[in-house]
Amino acid sequence: MASALSIHRAPAAAVPLRFLLSAPWFAVAAGVLLLWAGPQALASRWTGAVLATTHLLTLGFMGNAMLGALLQLLPVAFGVPLPRTGVVAAISHPALAAGAACLAAAFVTGRPVLFTVAALLLGLAFAVYLTAIGAGIARQRLRDPLARVVAAALLGLLVTVSLGLLLATGMSGVALPLLELTDVHATWGLLGWTMLLVLGAALAVVPMFQMTVGYPGWLQGRFAAAMLAALLLWSLARWFGWQDLREPLQWLLAAAAATFALVTLRLQQRGRRRLQPDATFLFWRLGMLCLIAAVLTWSAGQALALQTSQAWVLLIGVLMLPGFAFCVIAGMLYKIVPFLLWLALQMRSGARPPTVKEIMPETAGIRQFWTHAAALVLLALAASVWNVLVYAGAAVFVVSSALLGVRLIRAALFARARLAQSPPLRADADSARWKRLS
Repeated sequence: MASALSIHRAPAAAVPLRFLLSAPWFAVAAGVLLLWAGPQALASRWTGAVLATTHLLTLGFMGNAMLGALLQLLPVAFGVPLPRTGVVAAISHPALAAGAACLAAAFVTGRPVLFTVAALLLGLAFAVYLTAIGAGIARQRLRDPLARVVAAALLGLLVTVSLGLLLATGMSGVALPLLELTDVHATWGLLGWTMLLVLGAALAVVPMFQMTVGYPGWLQGRFAAAMLAALLLWSLARWFGWQDLREPLQWLLAAAAATFALVTLRLQQRGRRRLQPDATFLFWRLGMLCLIAAVLTWSAGQALALQTSQAWVLLIGVLMLPGFAFCVIAGMLYKIVPFLLWLALQMRSGARPPTVKEIMPETAGIRQFWTHAAALVLLALAASVWNVLVYAGAAVFVVSSALLGVRLIRAALFARARLAQSPPLRADADSARWKRLS
């Protein structure tokens, strides 16, 4: 595994781990909030509880997991040097956590001042983070095609955050076209940021961690650029009411999302060199199936003119957030976190460190996978058929997210205990070990 990675560029393990270990608990908070709100929350996509839950998942869970993973993947997997990662994490992580919590509280209470505070905190978090990441990418000059996909995703994040801050300004009392901005913001968040970053991560980690053959070359670079161009054109068409251009672009973007999911499923099915599926494999498969289901649901809604149906919109939201996004991120966490801990032990322990499988056994996460699959079924039924099922769906989702959080903390505590028990690394052994790993 390590032979293809720039191990010597890795930041201190505590830098990405502070993001990654906190991510599941925002999903727990989202489930608790939905459980508290009950069936009334699903009366519309615009209820405070739905909006708060959505942003706890997107900013709290997805934001922490993605930003933390990038701090490790960019220098190690893509060779992008990142300056002062410790300072970046020390500022952006607490600002992101506090901003996500404040924004959720703003949606629940409706207080304009909370939207302003949330906008300031989130603006600080993303300004510091994106400035540091942008400096590293500019220095690397995108020589790696995989890094170009991640750069495209970061552009999607920049647009998403900018629109989100504009919306927060509108919610605090400034007159803005909130409906149009919300549609564009959500589309950029799901396709321009989430899907493109998942694509970039998949190009690096799916062949490595799931033991498949590589993705086809046409999914690297040009595919991401075409997605960004289509999103930009769609945004202009949505804003200016160019319906003849907007509709074909919508179908094009939907087809692109389904294509990525189908290619990933095909790699898992035909290119996999391991027979025993682990949690990562299962979560990624479920995530890709949810992405395809979301595209099919959206397509059916377009054909049947269901655009005004709240159940249709909420079902797509369930398939995309607790479905696609949560599943692929949970699958990555089961690999990235133990790898980070293994690497830290390699660099700091004078004794033989435990293997990645000892830190995170392959059977870990299987119980959470089946729990999460049950939560998805219940939440999908609650959104589309019988709202009262939200109690069961939210409760099972809380259990699933807590299982993920506890499993990651147990791995970190295991690594910490092994480090405390091992003799210190000799001063002259550090450079030799870097050379061997790299």
